[in-house]
Amino acid sequence: AQRRAMEDIAGDLRSGKVMNRLVQGDVGSGKTAVAAYGAWTAARNGVQCAMMAPTELLAEQHARTLERLLSPAGVRVALLTAAVKGREKKALLAALAAGEIDLLVGTHALFSEGVEYRELGLVIADEQHRFGVAQRSALAEKGGVVPPHVLVMSATPIPRTLALIVYGDLDVSVINELPPGRTPVKTVLVGENKRQSMYGFVRKQAAEGRQVYI
Repeated sequence: AQRRAMEDIAGDLRSGKVMNRLVQGDVGSGKTAVAAYGAWTAARNGVQCAMMAPTELLAEQHARTLERLLSPAGVRVALLTAAVKGREKKALLAALAAGEIDLLVGTHALFSEGVEYRELGLVIADEQHRFGVAQRSALAEKGGVVPPHVLVMSATPIPRTLALIVYGDLDVSVINELPPGRTPVKTVLVGENKRQSMYGFVRKQAAEGRQVYI
């Protein structure tokens, strides 16, 4: 399924048209590997890639993973968040403008004032629904005269027909298989009348030493 998504991306990049593709797959299905393929392809073709995550923590996690995956292939990865300041930020922005960074990972800081790319060819947005259209286009505008390709990723399980309504402007690739050894993800919709029993479930998980995210 990962390979199929990569082939979809390769086809888009060769088509002569701007890619607008959603990659949808459960947590742990390998969306980051697919994103890494996109960034590697961009670097191979001499353009830069920007990957936007909704939180600093997630951006740091992606930067570490992608550095590990891509640096052996000669792809230069850097991280830009609000925590990067002063001399360090100045050096990073100069390297970016000079084309010495192939993949810049970060939060909304990626399209803030003063962030200039030498040639931005691909924009990857993680957890697509957390970004507004204006934010996506602000980053896309950093591409200059030629608009960059756009790849968005989401773990939100959206049936294909609904995806076409919600993301009418996007082609959809679904990663419907998990890598070997992964525990399948269970997605359950809980109605308002079950709120208290849901809280009970949360208490039980916490009492057993597990973690819960709301």
